[in-house]
Amino acid sequence: MDRTALITGASGGVGRALAARLRADGWRLALVGRDAARLEPGAGDHAIVADVSTQAGAGHAVAGAAEAFGTAPAALAHCVGSSLIAPIGRTGEPEWRAVMAANLDSAYFTLKAWLAARASPGQGGSAVLFSSVAAGIGVANHAAIAAAKAGVEALVRSLAADGSAAGFRFNAIAPGLLATPMTARMLASEHGARQIALQYPLGRFGQADDAAELAAFLLDARAGWISGEVIRLDGGFSAVRPYLRA
Repeated sequence: MDRTALITGASGGVGRALAARLRADGWRLALVGRDAARLEPGAGDHAIVADVSTQAGAGHAVAGAAEAFGTAPAALAHCVGSSLIAPIGRTGEPEWRAVMAANLDSAYFTLKAWLAARASPGQGGSAVLFSSVAAGIGVANHAAIAAAKAGVEALVRSLAADGSAAGFRFNAIAPGLLATPMTARMLASEHGARQIALQYPLGRFGQADDAAELAAFLLDARAGWISGEVIRLDGGFSAVRPYLRA
């Protein structure tokens, strides 16, 4: 397998952790973000500034990676996303549009550009996207982000069907809360962090490295018979009901 990878959202917590994990395994990386100052490319990495929530931006990102590697990257890790915790009654049209752009639009346009570029080598490829535990189980005050991430999951399954004959694999990871810069305010106080950790049967919230480890596996040839899956990475939150004493 050609060990070249495009990581979108590479300036975020999961994107950085995944880049470090793949870099250590000898992958060549193209890192995409909207702000060049926040990208932290390692030796040999290629940094690309683009807003992949638009078709033009996604096309620019994929073209830049193809130019850097000489061909479109064999692997795509789409780590772009945002979160919104608010009831539907307090979610206006601007907030709704922003959540959809950051999560669903970015996934759609990036995958479209990558598939078009990757069709030329005719060698297939592997893509990993990020959903949320809220897409598969009802979590209060998550209406907008749950809808956006459910769209990401549906997109993964649809493209897994479309691309299977050509050797493409598409999978998604649906994490619970991960400790990243995006969630830092939620975990800022010891009491708040403890309350969040108690929601998970394994007794802790997730770390960016948890997601990076799973994503690295799914991108690799070791996961060559896994496609169309949404894998829950949530400490048992969506599957386990612990026994609690009154």
